[in-house]
Amino acid sequence: MIHVEVDLPGRVCADVSAAAGEVLVVIGPNGAGKSTLLRAIAGLEPGRVRVGDEDWTDRAVPRRRVGYVFQDQSLFPHLSALDNVAFGPRARGLGRREADATARAWLERFGIADLAGRRPRELSGGQAQRVAIARALATDPDVLLLDEPFTGLDVSAQMALRNELGKHLRDFTGVTLLVTHDAIDAVTLADRVLVLDEGRVAQVGHPAEVAAEPRTPHVARLVGLNLVPDGDELIAFTPDAVTVSLTEPEGSSRLRWRGPVATLAPHGDAVRLLVHASPDLLADLTPAAAAELGLAPGRDVWLSAKATAVSRYGARA
Repeated sequence: MIHVEVDLPGRVCADVSAAAGEVLVVIGPNGAGKSTLLRAIAGLEPGRVRVGDEDWTDRAVPRRRVGYVFQDQSLFPHLSALDNVAFGPRARGLGRREADATARAWLERFGIADLAGRRPRELSGGQAQRVAIARALATDPDVLLLDEPFTGLDVSAQMALRNELGKHLRDFTGVTLLVTHDAIDAVTLADRVLVLDEGRVAQVGHPAEVAAEPRTPHVARLVGLNLVPDGDELIAFTPDAVTVSLTEPEGSSRLRWRGPVATLAPHGDAVRLLVHASPDLLADLTPAAAAELGLAPGRDVWLSAKATAVSRYGARA
């Protein structure tokens, strides 16, 4: 069991426990502290950090057994793919021959051994990301940190790399923290999902549990639900349960909100609206209905839902 505490006053205060081999997928809105959490664990941000029984607060970055994949990969541009992956093992004290053998083995595991001599500028986005992940794993870290590892890749490259990474993580004996904005990553890779909101842990649980009973509006939107606080309870309802109108709806049995349309986008056979209604809400309607209402970003609308169409659960954590 690894226990991680990160305390950066005013920014992030997170207390996370994870079993060896566990993958924690970290989600939350922009500015929630996701990347800061990873950077603090790696020693790139000040703050109190404990991993297991060890206090890492004053431990220098090179002495932290951490593998880190940055959003922009941060490969060394002057080094080949092989030398990028061998850099960590060499820094840990392995001789050149042994470090190169370790690096070559990792490149083979990711199916890119034939690219060993190429520099980063000669690699595609997917190839460069494979090199970055291989470099992080080559040091045999206790903690693997992945900051949006699929960002910037096209859909097919994302799918292929996600599948490959999942296979490697099943064999990884340390703890993995993976930051993402994509619900697919949580469903396919996570043993548990960690939700950060305003620098604090808002929810931790199995992906299905978090999706079924989200505790923050961001997570609700991520899984396609609306979530509204109501006293000590939360009410949840799907976008297709929402009625959109230009005038205030009648009927005491309806919940209602008002706000401007933020975005309209195709969603299957429907048009999905994001409305800034405090909190932000999603609504689905037909293209014909959207055209008839003359909907456009900035236009004020009323949203309503029947009380019988919402579910209520739990006291908020």
